[in-house]
Amino acid sequence: MRNRSLLILAVLLAMALWAALVFAGARHGWWHADPGPRADVASFFSTSAAALDAAEQGAVAFVLIEKRKVFGEHYVSAGAPVTRDTLFQLASLSKWATALAVLKLAAEGRLDLDAPVSRYLTRWQLPETDDDAEGVTARRLLSHTAGLTDGLGYMGFEPGTPVQTLEASLTEAADPMPGADGQTRVGRAPGSAWNYSGGGYALLQLLIEEIAGEPFGDHIKRAVLDPLGMSRATFDLAQAERAGLAPCFDTDGAPCAYRRFAAPAAASLHASAADLVRFLEAQMEASRDPALPPDLAAAMSTPHASQFGLPIWGLGVMLYAEAPRSGYIIGHDGMNAPAVETTARLDPATGDGIIVLATGNPGLAASLGGEWVYWHAGRVDVRTLDGMLPLIGFALLAGWAVILVLAVLAFRRMRRAASPAIP
Repeated sequence: MRNRSLLILAVLLAMALWAALVFAGARHGWWHADPGPRADVASFFSTSAAALDAAEQGAVAFVLIEKRKVFGEHYVSAGAPVTRDTLFQLASLSKWATALAVLKLAAEGRLDLDAPVSRYLTRWQLPETDDDAEGVTARRLLSHTAGLTDGLGYMGFEPGTPVQTLEASLTEAADPMPGADGQTRVGRAPGSAWNYSGGGYALLQLLIEEIAGEPFGDHIKRAVLDPLGMSRATFDLAQAERAGLAPCFDTDGAPCAYRRFAAPAAASLHASAADLVRFLEAQMEASRDPALPPDLAAAMSTPHASQFGLPIWGLGVMLYAEAPRSGYIIGHDGMNAPAVETTARLDPATGDGIIVLATGNPGLAASLGGEWVYWHAGRVDVRTLDGMLPLIGFALLAGWAVILVLAVLAFRRMRRAASPAIP
């Protein structure tokens, strides 16, 4: 009986060790191609630029930053030429700029990050549910831990289609991405878990407007964009088109039209590669925006949410992986219909980063961003890991099956050894 208990314990331990080994191996690149030596920056840049050229469709801006300076930039377009000053729609990467606007209100003493947001709202309130909306704070909205279960993702409104008011979109978005609930409401206890919420950033837009007493676009331009030197960046599509917007392409590389959004704070900042270089520079440890106190700047990249035991989100930024020197590689990805995809990722300690802005090239921005994280930090980023879950699951099951087969064989041997000999 004692031997059986020891065998069961050994099996459980072996299964746990195999699970830990699989997850650690996946994080450290078991199934990831070697991107080359970290010291060979020129090789990484040229290989990445060649991959963009090979796509032969859409429009792309790619910038590689090394030690706080632009190492190289590469621009591709199947339509009108794009340059470092051409504006791109940034999709959910816009949330990073919105987060800065929220944190600056906190720095000015106009917003308590840990107070119920209902305290500041007059135009709209979260509907009553079984969970207490008083736990919905700006800090939790920034980190997607406020208990909102809308799951948004916005598809946007095509030209000629009326755009909802912000309040109507919060009540029920008319343009939810497939699978989203669409209603901004508290569906689980605030602070209990991470759940991505575009509705949460729509609510932050309303919060900014209520506190600042002016339209969101006007306030964030004055408080965030202009001070960082992003003078042509705008949340207004018409202004972006006048300033010079990259051509829009769909998933097949055919020309299309950009869409407008009821909650631009969540989905539609328009900025150039040059703008985003300035944006990242302001968040490097050696040159941080002096308008943001050190404690709030540090809070942005402090873990506030986790999945599978890994830290994944700070205040307004994703935590892609542990950085080589200290802290985390931070940033944000974006994806808008029909085929807008963006990423900006930064190691604040070293001043290294990558920017990829694209239309008409599904998956390209996140893929190249993931390659950079692995090349820079030697770890597979959490977004790539999420896409690898089926492979990780298969490896787990295969290993566990082998362990169980060996356990059964060992159990049979134990039974034979324990059976009395037949005369």
